[in-house]
Amino acid sequence: MTEISDSLRLLFETSVEAEGDRYVVSIPSELVENGTVSTDELYRVALLGSETTASTSTPTESDEEAPPQPVQGTQPRGPPVEEGEIRTVSIDTLGDQGDGIAKVERGFIVIVPGTKPGDRVEVEITDVKETVAFAETVGEATVR
Repeated sequence: MTEISDSLRLLFETSVEAEGDRYVVSIPSELVENGTVSTDELYRVALLGSETTASTSTPTESDEEAPPQPVQGTQPRGPPVEEGEIRTVSIDTLGDQGDGIAKVERGFIVIVPGTKPGDRVEVEITDVKETVAFAETVGEATVR
């Protein structure tokens, strides 16, 4: 089973693409545009295999004929929040438009308007996208 550290800042699915004499891992532009990833920072990248690429052995003729078998723990996981969910989050930073940004499980971003860094707020998740969710406060903010 693949273990994913709680200190992981961001998790998304992409592919490795050939580009001349090198290979490139593409980062969705929305991750840079919403401030999750900065072009001015250095990042450490971990690659987890998908169901079809998890095998490290060279395929044999019989392997190629058999359908791929699921590998426990490598199923892609969706966002760790759901619309309508109520939870308490800590605001870490401000986004480009002044909204509070909290990180929850696996580094998933939750944007909360009307908050500031240091606030700990109860929120209702109002909209969930692949890499970010939006929430509204439902309680008073407390400062850490």
